[in-house]
Amino acid sequence: MKKVALIYGGIAGLITGGMFFIMHPSDGQIDFKGSEVGGYVTMIVALTAIFFAVKHHRDKNLNGKISFGKAFGVGLLVTLVASVIYVASWETYSATIGGDFADQYMAFIQQELGEQAKSDEKIQEEIEATAEMMEMYKNNAAYRIGLTFIEIFPIGFIISLFTAIAFAFLLKKKTPQPQ
Repeated sequence: MKKVALIYGGIAGLITGGMFFIMHPSDGQIDFKGSEVGGYVTMIVALTAIFFAVKHHRDKNLNGKISFGKAFGVGLLVTLVASVIYVASWETYSATIGGDFADQYMAFIQQELGEQAKSDEKIQEEIEATAEMMEMYKNNAAYRIGLTFIEIFPIGFIISLFTAIAFAFLLKKKTPQPQ
């Protein structure tokens, strides 16, 4: 099970983590709206590796039968491996070519808030809260790693849950009946 999780989690992690470098804008200015959508679509597509990992484990290691618990466990291990690679990729990206992410994000938030029909006081409160969060993000590696981890892990958790349900209850292999 561990080998399967490492292989499929590695594939999912390399796809999601590689996108930081592939999609880096040539002018260095991040399109936050497009990047967010593209990032989550990439995560969902890459984490379909969970389905293939569970199928592989069921067919090759468990003689075609898998319980909900085992399927969910495989899915969570794949998710964990992919999430760790995703976080490591983000940290590498941030330390190399994406170093001004927090500043660009802060500018984006200020622009977005300026376009909303809110009171100046409310806008200022939100800007201050975001600025405080971005300071922690820049200066506290554990905080940044935690935030990055929770971008991807819940998606993998949900896909693992649906995959486990599918394999435990819907995609059971029929055992041949003796004649």
